[in-house]
Amino acid sequence: MTDEAKTQESEILEDIHPLMVFGQVVQGKLAEAVLSVELVHGELILGVTREGLLAVMAYLRDDPESRFAQLIDVCGVDYPDRPERFEIVYQLLSIKHNRRVRVKITTDEDTPVASVSALFSSAPWFEREVWDMYGVMFDGLADHRRILTDYGFDGHPLRKDFPLTGHVEVRYDDEQKRVVYGPVSLPQDFRVFDNMSPWEALTDVQLPGDEKACENPHMPKIGWKPAGKISE
Repeated sequence: MTDEAKTQESEILEDIHPLMVFGQVVQGKLAEAVLSVELVHGELILGVTREGLLAVMAYLRDDPESRFAQLIDVCGVDYPDRPERFEIVYQLLSIKHNRRVRVKITTDEDTPVASVSALFSSAPWFEREVWDMYGVMFDGLADHRRILTDYGFDGHPLRKDFPLTGHVEVRYDDEQKRVVYGPVSLPQDFRVFDNMSPWEALTDVQLPGDEKACENPHMPKIGWKPAGKISE
């Protein structure tokens, strides 16, 4: 390794070392709740038990060395092959210390996750989105209405086993003069689209203006050949 590469590596280590130290401090104080501490692309990620989520989030918000007062986002990830297929990810920001931390927990289709709405005012919107997209329930969330899909939507569209076509389709009914729902209808097995331009289909017809093609050798030829100059 060259001296320049060693210098760059040491600078990177110096930058991420305080984050790793901070993560280890959190794990030391909440050993039963924090399962893992890792740095990925210079970002601190805490793996937390489902039961210890509220304790960790409260500590990160209130501890003077943390002050992660802003919940930036809550999102989900679906891993169908895992026993606990859903991963719930919390993004926190500390303006005071200019730090970010990512908290991850896992759950299955039937086990609810504790809502952090009592700790962060922005949480209900994000948790409703996770419920809508993945079907993960949040214990303590007052409002479980859908937020991105319609009220009559069937299923949760970001699950990996959700069909790309969905279960229902929406159309306007001329007789009822309103929008109605119905089962998805895909009668053909394969959809064949004709992407050929109408101009490309005219291979043996001379159109007005074709006579100028021979005058400009750099003019692109797209599917047709000019029949030659028109005699004056």
